[in-house]
Amino acid sequence: MPPMHYFAMTPHTGVRLAEAGFGLIFLAGIWLAAAQIPKPRFATALTIIAGIALALAGLLLEIATRWGHFG
Repeated sequence: MPPMHYFAMTPHTGVRLAEAGFGLIFLAGIWLAAAQIPKPRFATALTIIAGIALALAGLLLEIATRWGHFG
C-alpha cells in the first residue's frame, strides 16, 4: 500500500474542492425542484443529473476532508 503522503494537498486546495462540492449540492437542489414542476419536459433527466451531481459532491467533499484538511 503506498504511503498516504502521495495524496497530500494544501488546505487551500481542500477548501476549493469543498466549495465545488457545495456548489454541486446547490445545483442538484435546483434541478430536483425543477423536476417537480408539473409536466416538465425533462423531469427524468433533471433527476438523473441531480443524482450524479450529489454523488460527485459527496466525492469532492470526502477528498477535501480526507486529504485537503478541510473541516
